[in-house]
Amino acid sequence: MQHTAGIKEVRVLLSAHNDKKIALVPTMGYLHEGHTALIEEAKKHADLVAVSIFVNPLQFGPQEDYDSYPRDLERDLNICREHGVDIVFHPEVNEMYPEEMEFNLGIKSMANILDGVKRPGHFEGVVTVVSKLFNIIQPDFAVFGEKDRQQLMIIERYVDNFNVPVEIIGVPTKREESGLAKSSRNVNLSESEFIEAGEINAALLNAAEQIKNGTVNTDKVMSFIRLHIEQKTSGTVDDLAIYTARALQFVENIDQDVIIFIAVQFKKARLIDNLYVSI
Repeated sequence: MQHTAGIKEVRVLLSAHNDKKIALVPTMGYLHEGHTALIEEAKKHADLVAVSIFVNPLQFGPQEDYDSYPRDLERDLNICREHGVDIVFHPEVNEMYPEEMEFNLGIKSMANILDGVKRPGHFEGVVTVVSKLFNIIQPDFAVFGEKDRQQLMIIERYVDNFNVPVEIIGVPTKREESGLAKSSRNVNLSESEFIEAGEINAALLNAAEQIKNGTVNTDKVMSFIRLHIEQKTSGTVDDLAIYTARALQFVENIDQDVIIFIAVQFKKARLIDNLYVSI
């Protein structure tokens, strides 16, 4: 396995593999089983797997956890090596952003809901760094997890709108035995919160069952979810919405496939999850 923090250097490493299909797995590091599932999926599609490790400051707000976001490069490199990654690109901030960006990538309706509202500028920051990584690595495939489904859908639309020659591959969320979505932020949960947080997925699954049993009013379904979280955890529902699966549009009565999105705030961690519900 080869690794570098330099843009010129990673391009040199990649230039030796011009005849190979490349899959990129963009990450912010502190890798876990969710990330390794992305790596394993990438290996199914490409001859060479590249992983980027970069905590992107543009996608963090001023009151968010950029400084405390977990980082352990040596640990991450060992995990990549164990899972057969070919190249790891782990730039510093001044390598990716040597000066203030002159251009901004704007997003319309898809960033006007959920985390786009709760975290202004977040998805613009995500698309900016993804765009830079695509230009640097020039992959044939890029692999993202469905846990960040709004992000995944925005990146899919970005690739479509700008005719970017990268195939986006979504991978189902990797979960703990409790159902809790694996996340780098889970390390910020206390022992009791970690146990409680499995109830987030339980609430979503219960809601899906209610929908399939005929409860189609969106407000009623969301009330059930809120009550479940309030009764079963010490967390607070920070965001909750149900949107159509294809267009991310609000629906009052559920008559088509939808996605339930949720964010729960614990003391030191804000956890997101979602569930696709087929009608």
